[in-house]
Amino acid sequence: MPKILLVEDNEMNRDMLSRRLERKGYQVVLALDGQSGVEMAQSQTPDLVLMDMSLPVLDGWEATRRLKADAATQHIPVIALTAHAMSSDREKALEAGCDDYDTKPIELPRLLGKIEALLGGSEIASAGGLTP
Repeated sequence: MPKILLVEDNEMNRDMLSRRLERKGYQVVLALDGQSGVEMAQSQTPDLVLMDMSLPVLDGWEATRRLKADAATQHIPVIALTAHAMSSDREKALEAGCDDYDTKPIELPRLLGKIEALLGGSEIASAGGLTP
C-alpha cells in the first residue's frame, strides 16, 4: 500500500483529502506545517508528498527545497497543492523542486491521476520492471 505524506494546515482540507485517499487504498500520514513535513518525510519515507504551499512555520516552497536538497528524501515525488492558479505559480512550484502541481479546491480524479502517474513510474522502476 503506497504511503502518502499530506502536509496541510487546514483541518477541513486535511481530513477530507486524507479520508478520500485512504478509501482509494493509500496509507496517509499527516503533517500540519512545513517543518514537521520535512521531518515526517525523513522519518516516514513516504512514496509521495502532497505539499500545501501556504503553511505555517516553514512554507511549502522552502519545505520542498529542503526535501529535494537532502539525499535521503530527494527521490520522493512532491505534488504542490495551492489555491494559486496562475501559470507563474506552477513555474514557481516546479522551480522549488515539485514534481507536479495541482490547484485547490482539489478535484480528486485529477489529483489521483497525477499521484498514480508519479507512483506508477517509481514502482515499476524500483521493482526492476524497466531495464535500461
